[in-house]
Amino acid sequence: MKLVRPAARQGPGPLPEGAVRAVEIAVRRRIEGQLPGEHRASGVGTGTEIAQLRPYVVGDDVRQLDPAASARTGEPYVRQQVPERALTTWIVVDVSASMAFGTSDRLKSDVAEGVARVVARAGLRRAGKVGLLTFGGPEPTLLAPRGGRRSMIATRRALEQGVAPDGHADPEALAKALKRLARLARKPGLVVVVSDFREPGGWQRPLKVLAARNEVVCVEVADPREAELPDAGTVVMVDPESGRQLEADLSSPKLRAAFATAERARALELAADIRRCGARHVALWSAGDWLRGLGAGLARGGPTP
Repeated sequence: MKLVRPAARQGPGPLPEGAVRAVEIAVRRRIEGQLPGEHRASGVGTGTEIAQLRPYVVGDDVRQLDPAASARTGEPYVRQQVPERALTTWIVVDVSASMAFGTSDRLKSDVAEGVARVVARAGLRRAGKVGLLTFGGPEPTLLAPRGGRRSMIATRRALEQGVAPDGHADPEALAKALKRLARLARKPGLVVVVSDFREPGGWQRPLKVLAARNEVVCVEVADPREAELPDAGTVVMVDPESGRQLEADLSSPKLRAAFATAERARALELAADIRRCGARHVALWSAGDWLRGLGAGLARGGPTP
């Protein structure tokens, strides 16, 4: 069983340079305590913060000579600095069958792909590295963190493979992915989880463990029809992951109101769970300008839509 590219796939749409740049700035502000130059690595090397001074030895880089120390002692001294540690960004993307849903501008999977591409671009700044882990499909995809253009190309190709086919479901997929990432992300960094968060639960504890050592941002992608049902008469709805069918009369105001109330409660509970785990919550729609929404959500902490 392989991933499939949804027939209605639109792709993330245009990625204007100005909007992408705004997202990159918002990402850096969220993780400013862990950006290169602001987090010490072990040992000494090239950096901006002095670790120690020592007498000059033939072969040392003369550009590292310290004028003040040399003048004070009458002997040439060189500087050794704390090396800057490049930031590692992990992107965790939901490719379950429910992500192939969309009733407006694009599918939820299109938005997820766009978010991952923009975050990857931001993560590669300042010699950073980006890793990718997908979940919800027949087999998870793992791309080890690396930098440069090759990382961006590999991430894009992995995301373009599509989503899980209808009928494939693993209710513990998100929890498993977070547990796996907690073992892989040994050094503090940035983790961005992109999903519709429709799993029944069990992912809260792994998320809390992951957020204890990393800056974690949970990007929830939803479709307007998941919040409110249309007045469309009697319809047969199908759960793409389980294959279960349900006939419902959507002309009933009482049914539509009950659904909207239950969905609002679910959304509020999800946002509260993410906050309790120590992660950031950003909620996006598959309709409208998701890129602008991503930048605004990161800047203000991410309200529920």
